[in-house]
Amino acid sequence: MSQAAILPEITLIQHATVYDGDNSVGQQTDVAIEGDRIICVGDCSHLNPTQMIDASGLALAPGFIDVHTHDDLVVMDNQAMLSKLSQGVTTVIVGNCGISASPALANQSQLPDPVNLLGDSDAFIYPSFADYALAIEQAKPAVNVGALIGHTTLRWQAMEDLQTAANPTQMQQMRQQLNHAVEQGALGLSTGLAYHNAQAATAAEVEYISQDLHQYGAIYTTHLRTEFAGILDAMTEAFKLGQKAQLPVVISHLKCAGVENWGRAPEIIAHLEQAQQHQSVCCDCYPYTASSSTLDLNQVTDDFDIFITWSTPHPEMAGKTLAEIAALWQLSLVQSAQKLQPAGAVYHCMNDADVEHILSHPSAMIGSDGLPCDPHPHPRLWGTFPRVLGHYVRQQQLLGLSHAIHKMTGLAATQFKLKQRGKIANGYYADLVLFSPETVADTASFEQPQQLAAGIEKVWVNGQLSYQQGQQIVAVAAGKLIKRDSLANHHLCTHKNDSAAIFTGSPISRSK
Repeated sequence: MSQAAILPEITLIQHATVYDGDNSVGQQTDVAIEGDRIICVGDCSHLNPTQMIDASGLALAPGFIDVHTHDDLVVMDNQAMLSKLSQGVTTVIVGNCGISASPALANQSQLPDPVNLLGDSDAFIYPSFADYALAIEQAKPAVNVGALIGHTTLRWQAMEDLQTAANPTQMQQMRQQLNHAVEQGALGLSTGLAYHNAQAATAAEVEYISQDLHQYGAIYTTHLRTEFAGILDAMTEAFKLGQKAQLPVVISHLKCAGVENWGRAPEIIAHLEQAQQHQSVCCDCYPYTASSSTLDLNQVTDDFDIFITWSTPHPEMAGKTLAEIAALWQLSLVQSAQKLQPAGAVYHCMNDADVEHILSHPSAMIGSDGLPCDPHPHPRLWGTFPRVLGHYVRQQQLLGLSHAIHKMTGLAATQFKLKQRGKIANGYYADLVLFSPETVADTASFEQPQQLAAGIEKVWVNGQLSYQQGQQIVAVAAGKLIKRDSLANHHLCTHKNDSAAIFTGSPISRSK
């Protein structure tokens, strides 16, 4: 074999304004990639690049990390992941809001709400996190995947009746399953206590099942018990769990939901900051005044528009507002919602000032909370990250560009303990996005939500060029499963009669 044949392939990105992910001011410099790593930042003249890219006038940032997704199953079914790559997203955190694809085996035709947001029942075939991890690795996803374990998924597997509090036997099974999953590489636990099938879970239940997680270096994320009038008490519940279980806490999609809550963002942020004085607490948010989820009777109101995105018994009503449907059927809003269920909805329940106040807070990360299985998804699925950069950075000047990039990269990697990601530095994984600060923008709208962003020029995942503006996805799938790293080889010390003993059985059995 000749010497020339074994020379490494090096890509040199020249003259970009580089934002390193650490909230530093952008600097015009060069960055070189070899394999899946960044090998040079700055003067790279000593290298012999295989390919050179002139990035004059463009910004180069670490690949964006979407810390709040429901892509658990779609990362395997939709290898292109165009909705994420076209935004510059190279890593997704799945398993949020208490719902995850593992550990779960579906043995019923209808999935519990909101697990049904993730996919059909025949897709829930992963009785352990190790099974799910293997499936991810074999699928070769287009983006990196880090996974949380959902509390509602654990309840679904351990309990027959999700409308009740778990008994000691059921809590023990959930705790064992959670420990087992985290030992196998899951990042931590998520809850969705506002949802119908988790509302009966007491604070004691969540505390019990999570009490071993600190020994693994895991985290806790939560869709609060309420985001409406009682939000401060719900936040306090989350903070207490973090203190008792010694876990970092991430409040999911922090918002002021409901007209009666509008204007309370300063109060809510002050409550967050008070907790930050003595524990690790942060949040994620998305840059829109509308939320999206399953159709929840508790959120039915005439205070704001509720847009129906899908309905199992009445698919013909998708694309109409609940008020329009109620008028057609000559029923009340609640009666119409009952008739539509199970269904999905977009709730226009927030105001701009509150969104801006939360989005601009230094500890707020960015998460799309997009629903990829929704036939008419919220535009956040395709538009979250370019909307921050275009609307809130360039147009509204709410954030500086380096600050916004930090939220999407370095801050997220630090909070979720994603080693050697979220930063442009020697030795880090080459997850990169090249974009135009002057033209980057979301084009996805509520009317036409599945639209490519403008201004995202190129995206690399683990050193592989995976997206180019105006062109088809490059035929590579370079994503990896990112397992919990900090204590990856640490095992719990178990004692005689210790209920936290690691569970190794499979499949999972439900306890009545």
